[in-house]
Amino acid sequence: MAVRTPDPDDLPEDPDSSGPADLGQGPVSLDTGAIRLPGMPNAAKNPGWLTDVELAEIRRRLPILYVEAVPVRTDGTGQVTQVGVLLRASPLGEIIRTIVSGRVRYGETVRDALFRHLENDLGPMAFPLLPPSPVPFTVAEYFPIPGVSAFHDDRQHAVSLAFVVPVTGTCEPRQDALEVTWMSPEEASSPAVAAEMEGGRGALLRMALASVGAVR
Repeated sequence: MAVRTPDPDDLPEDPDSSGPADLGQGPVSLDTGAIRLPGMPNAAKNPGWLTDVELAEIRRRLPILYVEAVPVRTDGTGQVTQVGVLLRASPLGEIIRTIVSGRVRYGETVRDALFRHLENDLGPMAFPLLPPSPVPFTVAEYFPIPGVSAFHDDRQHAVSLAFVVPVTGTCEPRQDALEVTWMSPEEASSPAVAAEMEGGRGALLRMALASVGAVR
């Protein structure tokens, strides 16, 4: 099964964009991999926009930086009571579970990238609470060759900064996420849920919950 790391290349939030397009043609954005639609900035105006060939070449030569987030709900004492896991359809048509994830854009801070992807996947009313100084609970390395680490992505070598982020609002999945399933920490860290997650994210989810004392 082809495994995808971080997110499946979200489309840019461009007010001039008319929506998704065929991913087999046209220039793509360095930060999203999306097709450049009419009205979107081109490579001459925005050096972050690349052709699909250029993006594939970069992926073969350089690690790409991602952020990933495990959304949680907490009680009044800060203890994790629920964990949000996304349900998505894979490129092969399989239903999989995953977490919030995506690339860091050129010139973008980690904080801004984290907030952007949380809003992209959970909706603008999720109201994530980012700490004053975001520090990842781990750094996950995804490799195209299985077995190099616990994490695998057949497209690329990706380095991911992983965070646990409390959310206080209403989560309505956007983009390609089908739903957000809220689970207890014990359920989210179970082997059954891990088996439904791609690229080793089941292990990453257990590490996230262990880092905040939600599971042992």
